[in-house]
Amino acid sequence: MKVTINDVAKLAGVSIKTVSRVMNNEPSVRQDTLDKVMAAVKQLQYQPNAAARNLASSKSYSIGYVYDNPNAYYIIDMQNGLLEACRKHGYELLIHPTNAKSSGIVQEVLELVERSRLAGLVLTPPFSEMPEIATALDTKGIDYVRIISGSTPSAKLKNCVLVDDFTAAFRITNHLLDQGHSKLAFLCGDEEHSSSGERLAGFQAALTKRGIALNQDCIIPGTYSFESGVQGAQKLLAMADKPTAIFACNDEIAAGALFCARLSQITIPEQLAIAGFENSPFSRQTWPPLTTANQPNKTIARQAAELLFKASKQSSKPSNFEQPVFVPELVVRESTRNDL
Repeated sequence: MKVTINDVAKLAGVSIKTVSRVMNNEPSVRQDTLDKVMAAVKQLQYQPNAAARNLASSKSYSIGYVYDNPNAYYIIDMQNGLLEACRKHGYELLIHPTNAKSSGIVQEVLELVERSRLAGLVLTPPFSEMPEIATALDTKGIDYVRIISGSTPSAKLKNCVLVDDFTAAFRITNHLLDQGHSKLAFLCGDEEHSSSGERLAGFQAALTKRGIALNQDCIIPGTYSFESGVQGAQKLLAMADKPTAIFACNDEIAAGALFCARLSQITIPEQLAIAGFENSPFSRQTWPPLTTANQPNKTIARQAAELLFKASKQSSKPSNFEQPVFVPELVVRESTRNDL
């Protein structure tokens, strides 16, 4: 039979209300009482029903994840990180895919929170980088945490998790330069994502620091997709003065570029080095495996959820907001080096 809150209260020798206070993480519970209740919860393997708590309480025990991203691996990692934090705190996760370019997107987000009685939202690009959504949520007093591209915490931002795409891209480009390449190309991702601009800026900064001129024709617009990588590489390989190294804005683009190069009988990395970004399964499923930057999306999402839970429990909002910064780490593989 399913374990109930009554069973936990009986085993711990406390009232049902006390068990409820413990499960709701209320700060006024004495430590010895907390220990007794949690011991009973562990022994009985009790799992509180978040949906039932939502109905029985004025407080919500669900959060939402709103996204518009074609990369399935990114979405799965984000969901798993959020779910880990939700399970730890006894919350449910509502997943809401939608179109960021919709004319009614702001109202859609607001209605989602109201209709589903959400405690708050975790926003990923491009939603996290749309000021009109943040303004609307602030006006309604809705808690949220944004995952955004950036390297410097700012007092102008509320709770958010920063991903330092610029520094990671700078390091990838330096690695390519250290391998002796001077003719470098860049395959861009979607323009509406700040990560695309930050990664391009890091790429350009590394070249500038080394005194290497960048051929603007070698910056190819695109989207975060395999097909975009194929099309971008086709343009680059058709040039009379071909690049000897390609930095793609993510691993999916890089995998497409590598596919195109191999179809053209170009050896990797002897004739062309290729690097990606994010360390998604795409980077490990190609041959040769791709040099990339390890972006720990699961950890980033878990941190974002923890910040959201912390913010939603505070009766008065703090003046100093937490803004952890993640710098994706360089992972060197066979697609850029001959000596591995």
